[in-house]
Amino acid sequence: MSWTVSPESHDSPVAAALWRAYYTEVSDRWYLLHEGRRTDPAELEREIAARSGADLAPPGGRLLVARHDGVPAGTAGVRLLDASTAELTRVFLYEEMRGKGGAALLVAAAEDAARALGAGRMILDTRGDLVEARALYARLGYRETEPHNGDRYAEHWFTKPLV
Repeated sequence: MSWTVSPESHDSPVAAALWRAYYTEVSDRWYLLHEGRRTDPAELEREIAARSGADLAPPGGRLLVARHDGVPAGTAGVRLLDASTAELTRVFLYEEMRGKGGAALLVAAAEDAARALGAGRMILDTRGDLVEARALYARLGYRETEPHNGDRYAEHWFTKPLV
């Protein structure tokens, strides 16, 4: 079994399917934890429509798709925030693909993409309930920092030098 990671258009059917799976999982996890329910389908559709991923398109961004034996399995996005800082976002693997090395491969490819865009550091945010993500970032050399944004759902912020 083999992994590949390659750029993907933010508006491709593959990207759309991965984005839907990503948003459904993180949204359901939040609502189940805080309100004891899953995401309202109408809200899911509104959020997906509002967050097209266009900020992950060249020239200032990249969307990467991981494939396991040729089958789309996960995604990671990078966008430049300024001339030297990139943000890592939408890191996701289908549940059945987790634990097989794909997440670290995706993050490494995202770091390479950020370097190619001229970034010298990567930042990201995540939530407290996404414990797997926080463990991944720590294992890959990201260190927790003070908040760098006011995102309503962000609870943990990380950075990593890329040089």
